[in-house]
Amino acid sequence: MRLRSGVFAAGCLLVQALGVGLFLRGFFPVPVRSLPRREARGVPPAEPPQPGAGVTSNWTKIPSPLFKKVVIVLIDALRDDFVFGSKGKQFMPYTTELVEKGTCHSFIAEAKPPTVTMPRIKALMTGSIPGFIDVIMNLNSPALLEDNLIWQAKKAGKRIVFYGDDTWVKLFPKHFVEYDGTTSFFVSDYTEVDDNVTRHLDSVLKREDWDILILHYLGLDHIGHLTGPNSPLVGPKLYEMDNILKKIHTSLLSKERESSLPNLLIVCGDHGMSETGSHGGSSEEEVHTPLLFISSAFEKRNGPLKQPELVQQTDLAATLAIGLGLPISRNSVGNIILSVIEGKTMREQLRFLHLNGFQLSRLLQENMPTYEKDPGFEHFKIAEKSHGNWIKLYLEGNNSEVLLNLGKKVLKQYLEALKILSSSLSKQVAQYDMYSMTVGTVIVLEVLLLLLLSMSKALSSRAEFEVPLSPPLFSLLFYLMCLMLCAVHVIVCTSAESLCYFCSISWLTAVGVMMLISALMCVILSAFGKMIENPKLPAKNPAVSSSSWSELDVLILAGTVGYAVSLGASSFIEEEHQTWYFLINTLCLALCQEICRHYFLVKECDLQLSTAAKQNFEDIEETTQCRKVDIPSCDSKLVKVTFSGEFLKGSEKWMGLASPLIILICCRLLRSLNQTGVQWAHRPDFGHWLTSSEHKAVLSLLAAVSLVMLFILVQRRCSLVSKIAMALGLLGVYSYRAAIGNVAFPWQQDSRDISKGIIEARFVYVFVLGIIFTGTKDLLKSQVISADCKTKSIGLWEVYSGLVLLAALLFRPHNLPVLVFCLLIQVIMTRCIWKPLKFDAAQITIMHYWFGQAFFYFQGNSNSIATVDISAGFVGLDNYVEIPAIFLTGFATYAGPLLWAIHLLCYLSSEVSRNSAAMGHGCFCYALICSVPVTVYIILSSITRSRKPKPSHRHHLESVQTYHPPSAAECPTNTFQRYGIRTDTGRAISTAELPAFLPEVLGSLQWTLALSYVLFHEPSP
Repeated sequence: MRLRSGVFAAGCLLVQALGVGLFLRGFFPVPVRSLPRREARGVPPAEPPQPGAGVTSNWTKIPSPLFKKVVIVLIDALRDDFVFGSKGKQFMPYTTELVEKGTCHSFIAEAKPPTVTMPRIKALMTGSIPGFIDVIMNLNSPALLEDNLIWQAKKAGKRIVFYGDDTWVKLFPKHFVEYDGTTSFFVSDYTEVDDNVTRHLDSVLKREDWDILILHYLGLDHIGHLTGPNSPLVGPKLYEMDNILKKIHTSLLSKERESSLPNLLIVCGDHGMSETGSHGGSSEEEVHTPLLFISSAFEKRNGPLKQPELVQQTDLAATLAIGLGLPISRNSVGNIILSVIEGKTMREQLRFLHLNGFQLSRLLQENMPTYEKDPGFEHFKIAEKSHGNWIKLYLEGNNSEVLLNLGKKVLKQYLEALKILSSSLSKQVAQYDMYSMTVGTVIVLEVLLLLLLSMSKALSSRAEFEVPLSPPLFSLLFYLMCLMLCAVHVIVCTSAESLCYFCSISWLTAVGVMMLISALMCVILSAFGKMIENPKLPAKNPAVSSSSWSELDVLILAGTVGYAVSLGASSFIEEEHQTWYFLINTLCLALCQEICRHYFLVKECDLQLSTAAKQNFEDIEETTQCRKVDIPSCDSKLVKVTFSGEFLKGSEKWMGLASPLIILICCRLLRSLNQTGVQWAHRPDFGHWLTSSEHKAVLSLLAAVSLVMLFILVQRRCSLVSKIAMALGLLGVYSYRAAIGNVAFPWQQDSRDISKGIIEARFVYVFVLGIIFTGTKDLLKSQVISADCKTKSIGLWEVYSGLVLLAALLFRPHNLPVLVFCLLIQVIMTRCIWKPLKFDAAQITIMHYWFGQAFFYFQGNSNSIATVDISAGFVGLDNYVEIPAIFLTGFATYAGPLLWAIHLLCYLSSEVSRNSAAMGHGCFCYALICSVPVTVYIILSSITRSRKPKPSHRHHLESVQTYHPPSAAECPTNTFQRYGIRTDTGRAISTAELPAFLPEVLGSLQWTLALSYVLFHEPSP
């Protein structure tokens, strides 16, 4: 079957998408439950056995509650320093007084990634560690079916009232006797979303018809997404929360006079907030949240204030279950916080710890075949035996010091056992579906091999080739491979201890996948056989490139391979932006050398040849004069040959030479705009300086100048109607930013806004859709009515212009220069480098890909989900609409790579007249260069997941940002942002081993290599 290069590449990417999907389905760890979900509801946690033989004791019963009423105040994105730091002392005086002198136990709760709301709520209420798949589920939370604290409370007859984030209502449907949910995704609102919760407080606190009250406040999280943790809006919001806590605490204290049991107020956060105001990763600011237990049952603090103890967020479920007299959730990996129960008798404390230990040991038995050899299980059995001895002494009425000392010893043994058990479960509580991962990896690898084997034909002058389908599909090898793979599938699915996703699909679908794998393998073997039989490669298109590899080709190949190899070290993934900055800077230096050769060195050689030719012609002329022969045309032709190297203007030469230096300057300015990565993300940058309130005038001027520059750079190839729409749209962008208070109009008197920018943003959307519609119409016209390349090129450019306008609307004002420099570099590269030097489509495609990746980081993005600006998904929306919000957020995040990819289409379409195969070459190269890192990373991830990391690695894996957490369920959150699969890989280099001066090292190496190459390389004549 004969296919063009572009069609073949598109088909390969579709097949590879199937492989990536299978890999991701296996990679997302599915938590292992102690019982099937249907059975967990009807079977309560087993009561622990009596530790002392021959005595009777009631210590195995579920304990009675310690508190009558419990109020949980969850403040979304509440960082620990908002309570325990300077902001807490300034804006939360009542809470600070309780922490320092009141009846309060304060802790810093560590949340495991992904630090987004829905997984954190599940961790708080179940005590388990959610998987990374919950990041996707966070958009539309399904009902929580596993055992949890809310279900246990409802089953015990507790009346639960809830107000706040409607994620709770989705997770626990029909569990609340009264509720009022508010959407958590409309981040532009940080006032009404909290007022809708507070308006219920006065009435509900006066009532007695509830046992548990849960309040989830979203305003602080929305402020963080909009303006960051250092915003002037944070202080008033914290003060508002402090007044609410004061009201609740005062009301609970007044009700205790009528009750025999004390009440409990819990203040916590689901996650923290990064320095940019986002969350999702595992930086200290994102994972550390305050956890306060406030009750009259606790003794007042005496003595100096101690630093809050670090506990796990999952510890709340077990502690609160004991406090409410409920069974601990079956899947909880948390420990009881001893400080909350230390006021009880020694017998009660040991009883609580034994209940916790028994639940953890049972969960370990059902998840680890060799549980008896686990140190935590051994410690628990020792503590249980010692506990039995203590019970015997206690029941015999022994009140000596021996009983007290033994009780303290047993207490320490239990605490040590609980700690080890929890750690073991955190590593074993989830597993990977290695079978699905392996099948996906094989498909992805086969597609990459097929692309590599087809490269020579796909990049030929015709950009099409014959795909050998018939012989492989009807060969004996194909059928043998299908039978063998089906046999393997049957063996795996019938012998697997746990359910594999690939085993759960229909047999017809599974056989189809096996046939696809077999067909790909046969096609690869056929292509490889033909390559061996006919090793002579087809000649390249002479109009596109030379037959030999240039130095630039070697650089592009080395850079691509080097980037793929760097994926084997988490430190290079964490600081991936440094790799791309290094590559594009080196590329600019190599282009500078190419320009020098093109405009100066090569031309001098031509002039020397011309001079020699002129001398020969003069000798011939003298001879002809002796012979009386007249050749008048000879002199004019000689002049043309002599001055053939001077057809370019001098200014154009120097502009070409200066263009790489201008690009280097632009890239250096962009690097200063946004700090990204992991190790240096906290450093101040120009973007933070611009967004501070005292520099609003400078930001306004910069935004206005950037929008004018965007119009100048975009309008040059647009129609008149599109130019007008672009101008009005850019004016609407500035009006929108002024309406929401980011920038100011010169005549603006106050910062009050009525529309919150909704009208202005929708005004811009109208022009975006109009420009894109105009471009789409031209594209359809060029394809259907007349095959006009010029009309097609104009249509593509207008679509590109509409997307530029959309990006300008979604980008924050300080990021508008990124868009300007993106267009400016594209113009410089097109006019001064690509066209004059006549680079081929493959080289231009890879340059577009490199710059697209670099601009992803210039925007301030990183491989952390915390850098995703979700506020872009609500521009022009007055409520949460799922599909538009996801599209806008995704486009704003990947605007850099998308704009460079679309510009590549625009450029290649304009080059069709010079090279008819340019579009096919470009599509094939783009597919290939995208496939290489994805395939390499999938292979590395599969290899790493198939073996256990060494203990020495585990310590580091817990410290790096979401690359290899101690539990498989704590999947990385930053790496999925780019390819959907990027998690931890090999441990070739650790963060601790990476020097703090990585940028300087890379920069020095780059300049040394580049300058040495330019100075000592002898250009070919």
